[in-house]
Amino acid sequence: MTEAMETPDGEAYLAAIAGIVADVEDVGRQIAAGQITELRVLAAAGRLADEQGAPRNARVQVHDMMLRSISAEVAGAMRLTDRAVQRRIGEARTIIEGFPAAVAAWESGRIVRGHVKAIVDAGLNLPGEMWAQFEAIAIERCEGETPNRVRGELEILAHRMHPRSFAERHEEAAAGRCVRLVPGRDGMSDLIATLPTVIAEGIHDRLTQQARAIIDTRDERPADSDAVATDARSTDQVRADVFADLLLAGTPALDDTRDTSAGPLGAIRARVQVLVPAVTLTGGNDVPCDLAGRSPIDPATARTLAGATHIWERLFHDPTTGVTVATDSYRVPSGMRRFLQARDQHCRFPGCRVAAIRCEIDHTHDHALGGKTELSNLAHLCQRHHSMKQFTAWRVRQLPGGVLEWTSPLGRTYREDAPTPAVAFTPATVTPGDPAPF
Repeated sequence: MTEAMETPDGEAYLAAIAGIVADVEDVGRQIAAGQITELRVLAAAGRLADEQGAPRNARVQVHDMMLRSISAEVAGAMRLTDRAVQRRIGEARTIIEGFPAAVAAWESGRIVRGHVKAIVDAGLNLPGEMWAQFEAIAIERCEGETPNRVRGELEILAHRMHPRSFAERHEEAAAGRCVRLVPGRDGMSDLIATLPTVIAEGIHDRLTQQARAIIDTRDERPADSDAVATDARSTDQVRADVFADLLLAGTPALDDTRDTSAGPLGAIRARVQVLVPAVTLTGGNDVPCDLAGRSPIDPATARTLAGATHIWERLFHDPTTGVTVATDSYRVPSGMRRFLQARDQHCRFPGCRVAAIRCEIDHTHDHALGGKTELSNLAHLCQRHHSMKQFTAWRVRQLPGGVLEWTSPLGRTYREDAPTPAVAFTPATVTPGDPAPF
């Protein structure tokens, strides 16, 4: 006979639970009130950008720069990136201005934030003039249910209400196909392609078939083959390697007798740089010239290469470190680019993390106004923040050590120090009796 589970003493236990539930409900109302207020404030920021950008000039660029500037100003207070704030401003306007009945139901406690998100996500598939009709039905469906339970139902509801056929909407959606990169942890990233379902399924199926073919051939190779001994990749790993090979080399590396450890890195190509002292170039001496990062080359070869080139740059090097510190041209030479990429690592606008290799090298003091092409006047800015520097009231100056000092339109200053190097060397700890390190 199974004994009944003991329960805590009645009244005290029930009173404690009732107090916790009441506190949860009270906190929920406070959080909802704060979230709704924040949405309204952000929506107001978006409307301000409309008002300031529209009267004087209706060009898209004017409005966009105004929105970027306001977003950056608000981002400083919210401790977010300006991109994140601009995105949240757009989302806030959609919710507050596009679905006011859902916001009112949320504010009154009839539904919660998850319901509002489900209503907005599904409703955005409909034309704007149908949003009010859709949200009225959707709010009723949401009451008394969890957001997860109604999300699928709301999507079906929007699909049935839509005045256009699925084929028409798919054609329009396909125009938004794209590829985006999401940085991950431990040196990994997600490369995400948004494609029509049939194409995406076809790509995945082809990768799977090729991966299986590569794995199946393991049993057909001699047992003493190095490839058999070293290739213990899973299907997922082979599929990822084939994907990378196809994109970088144009063909999968199906010859598994080669070393698979290099992978698609073998398809990446480099470029070389030759440094020729002026006196050697003119024939004043025959000292070796430098094939940068590799080895010396003979002066005759260097002069031949120099005679064939169509780009000449005078470079000024630090005599101690050998780093290029300035040039008398507008173009930033490769040596300086490498140094700046290592120093900056990413866009130097406060909070921005766009990698330096995807940024533009900006003259902090405009080259057209006398700014020099030297390390103390150069920094990486992504296209978005480069444009903000040119077309809005945000201003920047560069301090010693690669420090940027940004001043917002409100006069607030933001100090942007050069990032800490990702790799640092520390003295080795030597235990008495250990052999001396080389």
